Amino acid sequence: MTNALTILHVDTERGWRGGERQALWLASAIAAMGHRSIVAARPGEPLAAAALQRELPVYHFSPRGEADLAAALRLRSFIRAEKVQIVHAHTAHAVAFGALATMGTDAAMVMTRRVDFRLRANPFSRWVYGRARAIIAISSAVADALVASGIPRSRIEIVHSGIDLSRSVQRAPAERLGALGVRGGPVVVQVAAFVPHKDPVTFVRAMAVVREQVPSVQALMLGEGPLRGEVESTRRELSLEDVVHAPGHVPDAESILLAADVATLSSREEGLGTTLLDALAFGVPVAASAGGGISESIINGETGLTAPVGDYEGLGRAIIRLLEDRPLAMRLVTAGRARVRERFSMERTAAKTLAVYERTLGHMRGVENDPTDG
Repeated sequence: MTNALTILHVDTERGWRGGERQALWLASAIAAMGHRSIVAARPGEPLAAAALQRELPVYHFSPRGEADLAAALRLRSFIRAEKVQIVHAHTAHAVAFGALATMGTDAAMVMTRRVDFRLRANPFSRWVYGRARAIIAISSAVADALVASGIPRSRIEIVHSGIDLSRSVQRAPAERLGALGVRGGPVVVQVAAFVPHKDPVTFVRAMAVVREQVPSVQALMLGEGPLRGEVESTRRELSLEDVVHAPGHVPDAESILLAADVATLSSREEGLGTTLLDALAFGVPVAASAGGGISESIINGETGLTAPVGDYEGLGRAIIRLLEDRPLAMRLVTAGRARVRERFSMERTAAKTLAVYERTLGHMRGVENDPTDG
């Protein structure tokens, strides 16, 4: 298929997290390949602003909830008017609206699943996922969770998330780290929301293990969420107030990650862990919990070090090894950076996603033209 496609990327989330970054990068990369990428996002939210900054067309989409049928009808009118061929739903809520809005249109819905949780077991969820012409899982762990939820393996395509390797990121200076509470170093950085599946308390406890061996260590937790209270109470319990700093969301997280001596992710469940791919691309060694798809992005002993889920002592020991054995850390980074460039570039992700679009449309046209059908 050589004709240019029109794709509508739908993301109804507020704020800016990994899924929004992936949607933006994918839309941009596919546009650079000669196709028309439109981003449907909430007005005033970071995704809409970033898409406009990149000169991508934006449809301002502000549903009040999954039951907002008027919003779905407006989206369907836009799909028809713009002759959209693929509606790519990037979030769980977007899947619901994509399923409703593509009804009665020629557009096919493709969805991406980014988390390794099982689907809700209810009739609406089954109907919504049944409407998807193709389901993209960002890792084998996510695909396994979909199969465990009753989705046939034959309907799932694995396309690993990629990162933008063309970015120019400046290392945060010592003054910036100082403004976040860091005094000295070495510095360990975790970029993750304070939510249960990211298990931030395990990271805090791991830093207590590290401090015993490396008393000068400093840690930054860049993120926010409902577990902040548990994070703060654990810091106090372990007397880590001067070691572990949690400034919340920061706009320059990538610059701070670049300044780290070790990057971590303590997730119990994780789609892939692209912040770890960022770290390797930046030349920062990685220690992580082996949750979900992390074992697909980080190969233990080859591109980083991993510990069992919830094992704060194991995670702490992995961090200590990387801090104390810098030749090992650099060997892992060198191998990791090569693997990221080979397997996790956004160009590769976009090409594989585009192939999914083309197969989906080709299958639809084949069904439409099949004289034995119906």
